[in-house]
Amino acid sequence: MSSPNASPAAPAGHAPGTNGTAVNGQPRKVEEVESVTIRFAGDSGDGMQLAGTQFTNTSALAGNDVATFPDFPAEIRAPAGTLAGVSGFQVHFAATDIHTPGDALDALVVMNAAALKTNLRDLKPGGILVVNVEGFGASDLDKAKYKVSPLEDGGLAGYRVVRVAVTKLTREAVAECKLSTREADRCKNFFALGLVYWMYERSLEPTLKWIKDKFGKNPQYVDANTRALKAGYNYGETVEVMPVQYKVAQARIAPGTYRKITGNEAIVLGLVAATQLAGKKLVYASYPITPASSVLEGLAELRRFGVKTFQAEDEIAAAGVAIGASYGGAVGVTGTSGPGVCLKSEAIGLAVMTELPLVIVDVQRGGPSTGLPTKTEQADLLQAMFGRNGECPAAILAPRSPTDCFDMAYEAVRIATRFMCPVFLLSDGYLANGSEPWNMPKPDQLPKIEVAHPTGPNSDGWAGAGHENGAGEAAKFLPYRRDDLLSRPWAVPGTPGLEHRIGGIEKQDVTGNINYEPGNHEHMVDTRWRKVENIAQTIPDLEVTGDADADLLVIGWGGTYGSITTAVERVRKQGRKVAQAHLRYLNPMPKNTAAVLKKYRKILVPELNTGQLCWLLRAKYLVPAEGLNKVQGRPFLVSEIEAGIERVLGPESTVEYERMPMVEFTDYADGGA
Repeated sequence: MSSPNASPAAPAGHAPGTNGTAVNGQPRKVEEVESVTIRFAGDSGDGMQLAGTQFTNTSALAGNDVATFPDFPAEIRAPAGTLAGVSGFQVHFAATDIHTPGDALDALVVMNAAALKTNLRDLKPGGILVVNVEGFGASDLDKAKYKVSPLEDGGLAGYRVVRVAVTKLTREAVAECKLSTREADRCKNFFALGLVYWMYERSLEPTLKWIKDKFGKNPQYVDANTRALKAGYNYGETVEVMPVQYKVAQARIAPGTYRKITGNEAIVLGLVAATQLAGKKLVYASYPITPASSVLEGLAELRRFGVKTFQAEDEIAAAGVAIGASYGGAVGVTGTSGPGVCLKSEAIGLAVMTELPLVIVDVQRGGPSTGLPTKTEQADLLQAMFGRNGECPAAILAPRSPTDCFDMAYEAVRIATRFMCPVFLLSDGYLANGSEPWNMPKPDQLPKIEVAHPTGPNSDGWAGAGHENGAGEAAKFLPYRRDDLLSRPWAVPGTPGLEHRIGGIEKQDVTGNINYEPGNHEHMVDTRWRKVENIAQTIPDLEVTGDADADLLVIGWGGTYGSITTAVERVRKQGRKVAQAHLRYLNPMPKNTAAVLKKYRKILVPELNTGQLCWLLRAKYLVPAEGLNKVQGRPFLVSEIEAGIERVLGPESTVEYERMPMVEFTDYADGGA
């Protein structure tokens, strides 16, 4: 966990390190800090995502622990210079283990007035503010709804402002490359990146290599971007307004082979690893939708591993293709976000009724309807639990971090194939786009996934042996004859003797024949429900960390894990007694969940919705769960959860079932900062 006081903007308390480059004959100080949170922000065409990604990769190679939070507009190309068009990339890098991309910023790099307007509130007092002064012209100020330039009205007096003519200096740096003005200006993100590399003693080499690999077929682009990057670095060395550099030492991490990975990349690898080790083909059918589209794109590049990808004409067709693939003996997966789950719901019900394996990847975003396409939310839990007609149970899993997306995608395939049922994988935009170092597992370290298809009517104990149909008639295949966990056999079409009915009409128990009898329907509804409940026998117990004698349990799910963990750690360091649990299995929940919840007098449930898990815990376990809710399209700040914990622990918290108020938001409509 990073120290809340470790900030390049507040050097007090940090011992100076080795002296760096001399300034006017005086040695420049290098101050060592434990962690830094920095954000690059500009217009959506300014290359801030690229700059942030390169800074992340370089910091990871330097041995730091890293966590990121990309943030970009919903529009493909929002109007340039407007508040709606701001794109940002936040990086938290540290010499210690970290769980979040950081709260308050130690440094903010802005390329125009709109970027300053939308991001300044997150910069801590005394923080470093690097400003491209050429993004504050009259037109820029008007689009950002500034009446007076913030560079001139004294409003930035509380920050360490570094004014840089980024556009002008970039053009000068690439003047010999014979680029158009537009092409030259596209290099300014590398100038800004070079300056920040100097500020934090980062090496240029990883980015220089990336430039050569990326633009190798266009030597003038290689030369221009290289010149811009080095010019920004050299600017930091020569200007006198920055007398201090900051150093973040290597983090102590467990031995292993690491790579940086995003949540969606981890889902791709988890699905492929699971199907490879199960000896099955993967068929991924999807309709493009933010923020899930990169799963389709990633899987499309892995055809050599037997992966088939299909971009359907709509969400309904995508779900149908995935179900058909599972019927044919492959592992069918369909991916989408919340709006797509709505459209897939009838087909998911078909998978429940036919009892076929199906994985539904739901990368949640702000809703309802189109909502906030590029912003994060956790509001699809109740939809996954109940959003289908009839009694229609499905398993629900939720990864807690970008790297955990691999483990839970793998687990989704295991459960779907073992229990012959649909499995929801509830990721979210925060996990999908965020990244962190991943200690890559070896194949022999992964849980086994064993899939056995019956080869004939009497094979593998699945047959109708002993169930003769009339005098002397041979036994027939019984498609709904179940094992000890109530899972039915997965018969591959075309296998001699395994012909059976399939479809959405209610099945007769054991035989699979169409059946309308009231008692049979109730029995089958109960059987399908109990089958999903039996999944709890194969998953780990709910783990509790923190103080064993705590009165308060903080319990969450999904991408809130990092913020909750850091907040609990901070509160416990202050001497308060708090315990923490995090649900990765939401239906069914771990079999010890009731016992865990009953131990605590108070339960706080932070969620990026209006209280969906809180509602489930109250209804299922009759416990005094209290919600801490936020629905702004942004993840929790650690400080917000910390404040919620303090509120519940304080003497003023006496109403156990009162839901906590939502976190306040900032309105930019009136042009105020």
